[in-house]
Formats: sequence, C-alpha cells, structure tokens
Amino acid sequence: MSIVNIAAYKFIRLDDLPGLREHLRERCESAALKGTILLAPEGINLFLAGGREGIDQFLAHLHADARFADMAVKESLSDSVPFGRLRVRLKREIISMRQPTIQPEGGRAPAVDAPTLQRWLSSGHDDAGRDVVLLDTRNDYEIALGRFSGAVDYALANFTAFPAAIAADRQRYAGKTVVSYCTGGIRCEKAALHMQALGMDHVYQLEGGILKYLEQTDGVHWQGDCFVFDGRVAVDAKLAVATPPRTAPPLPCGARAGERGRAGGPVDAKRAPIIPPASPAPSPQSSPRRGEEANA
Repeated sequence: MSIVNIAAYKFIRLDDLPGLREHLRERCESAALKGTILLAPEGINLFLAGGREGIDQFLAHLHADARFADMAVKESLSDSVPFGRLRVRLKREIISMRQPTIQPEGGRAPAVDAPTLQRWLSSGHDDAGRDVVLLDTRNDYEIALGRFSGAVDYALANFTAFPAAIAADRQRYAGKTVVSYCTGGIRCEKAALHMQALGMDHVYQLEGGILKYLEQTDGVHWQGDCFVFDGRVAVDAKLAVATPPRTAPPLPCGARAGERGRAGGPVDAKRAPIIPPASPAPSPQSSPRRGEEANA
C-alpha cells in the first residue's frame, strides 16, 4: 500500500478565505495530492491522498501555520488514490448544522480518548460509575455499514436534523454519561456542544471519531465497517479497504461526487450488515444519500 490518506479538521476563526483557498490549492498541487479541503469562517476540514513524500511535505507546511500547528491528523493506507481530483471549496460551515449559536472555535466540549472509551464500554460504566450511552451522530446510510454495539442513533437523513431529534429524546440520557461519535470527530464535536447548550450534563465527544478509535484500539465494541467519504467507500476495523468491497449509494441530483467519492449503485444488501437503529423515534425523512463530512 503506497498511498497515504489523511483526514483532519479544526474549528478556528478564519479570515481571507479566498486567499487561503488558493494558497492551499497550490500547496496540494505541488505535492501531487488529490481530495477535498473545505474552508469556512468557522474552520478547516480536509481529506487528501497521495504519496508519503507529498503528504509529509503538505503537513509540514500546514503545521508551520500557527493556526493549524496543533491540528491532529488521522492516517490510513490504500493501494490507489481514492479521489478523482483536487477540490478546495468555500462554505458557510465546514459541517452544516444551521445552529448559529453553536460556535466550536469558541471552546471545545469535553472529549474522551479512544482507549478510555474502550475501557468504559468494557466495564459498563465511566470512572464515576455512571452508565455510558453512545450516540451515533452520522447519517443512516453510514450507520448501515457499521456502528458501536448498543449505540443510539436517529436514522438521520441529514445532520441538520440532529437538534430536533436530540431535543425530543433528551430524557433518555438523564443521569448518564453521553459520548457522541462520528467518522472523524467533526460532527460529534458540534453535537456535544449543542447538547451542552441544551443543559445536558456529562456529555463528551469521542476524540478523533471512529477512525481514531480503530487506530488506537483493537476495535472491540465496534461492529462492521466504517463508511468513509471517498472512493474506498468503507474501511474495516484495521483501517484497510473493506472486503468484499462496498458499492457506494448513488449521489442525489446536484451533489458532487468529490464530497463522498464516486457515484455508483446501491449498497449491496448481501454484503452490508443491516443494523437497525436503537432509537424508537428515528427521523421520518428518507436519506438523500449525500456525504456531509469531508473528514473521512
């Protein structure tokens, strides 16, 4: 496996977005990288792929910028580049929630690292003795390929539906420790901040998301594969391309394949595990099958 895939994000106030877009595009092109970078006033979200030398060159430059010096990066390997081209886009939010009062760059929600979460799940409670509830903040088509055992999910068609879903179900979490999770950390960070704003106690985000959990642990408590937003479609518990290979759901009209990989046929029901949602009140909307999280 000669291709390095990286994923990273950071909530931080950014100015001069057009200039930053062109600067990062030039750096990626000089390093022969493909993938997507999203820039918004609230921060940066990227997933890129290329050779080891090019990746290291780009990251060295990125971390030399004081704004991104501490930005954590998740890595995985593949035999080929899972992106067709390079795209650097400007957006209103790097992950859409449509809750303007939630501003992650102003301060993070408490986070739990992967080894600690695994220990909590194995013991059945956190260090304070409270029951632990895992909350999946991803969309329904992602959850269909894999999830944490016993996690709550709302079969969301879109992350913008999360605030209404959690508001209607918050009593479920009373007196318990809630750990929100997602693919790479970006959605679960916003979700945790929103739950705190609702007045919910003992709320955490899984640091680095599913990808960091699979990187730092042996994968116990995880079931199935992890959907990723590129041509690989899914990775297994060892962060290798899932086999047998999944077939990507088709993108909706107007969606761009670069955000979630190439369009294809429906997920093969014989290959993809069917995991029913834990919530008795899932979102009534059907999934538009569009990727929202560039942080694969």
